Amino acid sequence: MSTNQSDRLRGLLEPLVAAKGLDLEEIEQSKAGKRRMLRIVVDSDEGVELDVCAELSREVSDLLDESDVMGEDEYVLEVSSPGADRPLGEHRHYVRATGRLVKFQLAEGGELIARILDVDDEGMDLEVPGVKGRKATARRIAFTDIAKARVEIEFNRKDKKEEEA
Repeated sequence: MSTNQSDRLRGLLEPLVAAKGLDLEEIEQSKAGKRRMLRIVVDSDEGVELDVCAELSREVSDLLDESDVMGEDEYVLEVSSPGADRPLGEHRHYVRATGRLVKFQLAEGGELIARILDVDDEGMDLEVPGVKGRKATARRIAFTDIAKARVEIEFNRKDKKEEEA
């Protein structure tokens, strides 16, 4: 998708998404043969429910039909929330991942798997899980030290409420 079209789409859709209390995370356009796919990813601090995605999809479709930003060719519209393992890049992504286990690719090389405890403007306080029965350790990491980060999916983590019971 050209930068100009991407900017036009973002300018058109961002006010509608913001009015729903959501963040417009991503706009992606791809081709599969003759068919085009327009994928819009939205999120919020509370997550996004399926009904909200469906309602927003109808409103986005109407808005796109009224404009010429997509041209005359047919396309498939998909409005969704980000996956659980999506990359973290914005400050708000890290805030939303507080309490989650994250795999960090460090700018200096190497990787770190740790749980986000707190996020501020400069970086994060982490809890690095202990290995082989050792206790977890605390660590501070600055945003500038992170090359990439992605939430690790945990299938057997106990909720803090369960641990306290």
